[in-house]
Amino acid sequence: MAEVKQAVAQNKQALAQYTWTEQVTISLKGEEKKQEHFQVRLGPDGKPQKTSLDLPQSSDSGGREGRLKKHVVEKKKEEYKEYADQMRALIQQYIPPEKDLLEQAYQKSGITLSPGGAPGESELVISNYLKPGDKMTLVLDREHKNLVSLTIATYMDNPSDAVNVSAQFEGIPGGPRHVSSQTINGVSKQLTIAIQNSNYQRM
Repeated sequence: MAEVKQAVAQNKQALAQYTWTEQVTISLKGEEKKQEHFQVRLGPDGKPQKTSLDLPQSSDSGGREGRLKKHVVEKKKEEYKEYADQMRALIQQYIPPEKDLLEQAYQKSGITLSPGGAPGESELVISNYLKPGDKMTLVLDREHKNLVSLTIATYMDNPSDAVNVSAQFEGIPGGPRHVSSQTINGVSKQLTIAIQNSNYQRM
């Protein structure tokens, strides 16, 4: 556990020296609704700071009927966008794992260790990591104590409003590991956020 905490902390510190590109695709009931692109770096507080790479959208009204239709569409879009933003904010508290929260979960005996699905891997299952009843499963490379992947079962304000997450990690050549892809699924709203990170550059 001490080795995992140390590896997580060191990796986060090393990642702060990089900037990268993030592609975010939001889908509702399986239909793609929006795609965004950002330039990202970690701020002094360790949280991602994002700059949009997308051009501003045209505001062509198309007459009164067009404006009314656009207003309805925009209202619906705002609803799912707000929920998507709330989901992303929640998951940012889980990924990457924080050494202090790992320690708290460990002290509460909310951690079990078992062999992973592949040779040389272990699974660290953490219960009550951030919220009562949540569960985070870390798949680790035993030799290097590196994160290979993780899954999260959590919820928004109410346990009935489930959010499931899967994330894959990759290494930057000669540098730290990072989340290469991430899928966040808001079960009740059938809202899915797919995130792809690429083009890591040292600052």
